Amino acid sequence: MDRGSLIGIVLGAAAILGGQAIEGGQLGILMQPAAFVIVVVGTLAAVLLHHPLPVFMQGLRMAKWAFRPPESDAQGLIRRVVQWSHAARADGILSLEKYLNMTRDPFQKTGLQLLIDGADAAKLRETLDVQIISFETSERQAARVWEIAGGYAPTLGILGAVLGLIHVMENLSDPSKLGTGIAVAFVATIYGVGLANLVFLPVANKIKFSIADRVTEREILCDGLIGIVQGDNPRIIEARLKGYL
Repeated sequence: MDRGSLIGIVLGAAAILGGQAIEGGQLGILMQPAAFVIVVVGTLAAVLLHHPLPVFMQGLRMAKWAFRPPESDAQGLIRRVVQWSHAARADGILSLEKYLNMTRDPFQKTGLQLLIDGADAAKLRETLDVQIISFETSERQAARVWEIAGGYAPTLGILGAVLGLIHVMENLSDPSKLGTGIAVAFVATIYGVGLANLVFLPVANKIKFSIADRVTEREILCDGLIGIVQGDNPRIIEARLKGYL
């Protein structure tokens, strides 16, 4: 669990509610179901229209990374690559076949298979780079679901405020209700700006950090396999790969 994300969410909510209380305002006035529906459902509709459904669903699944990011095993990966380099140096590239069935990660399997099949450094780099770029592009498109939501939410908040003001104008005959009505109307703006800047955009950026870590792991593997192909000393390979950390 990423405690920083949890603390951030709590502090963000406390800042808004605490500020309202310090100013002497009623906390209950911030609880407006109509404004919440306009902002949240409206933002959801806009994001759905903006993205293909599979990308949208992937983005929703990645939201948990803000609080529980995927475990990084870069250190373990470096140890495995160094182990492969020792084996290749002692017994030849074909000796790495025994590690192929021990590897579950598809990207690692592809790299090892290319190595065993005799691909040179240029071909290995070219093939793996295509997969790394494709992976990063796909992951970042999903992360942009939250980034795009952060762009639409404030606009939907303004729309909610305008709708609220229209409702206020319909009741101008009762001046005693104007103040409360206008206050309620602007709650939608608070929802839109608050969700965008305290939830949607921070979640998008937190997901991007996790994507960067996963891309780095793939770069480590690619660089390590190229070192094996070139016959580099295992200690040199290890030192170079640790530079990624």
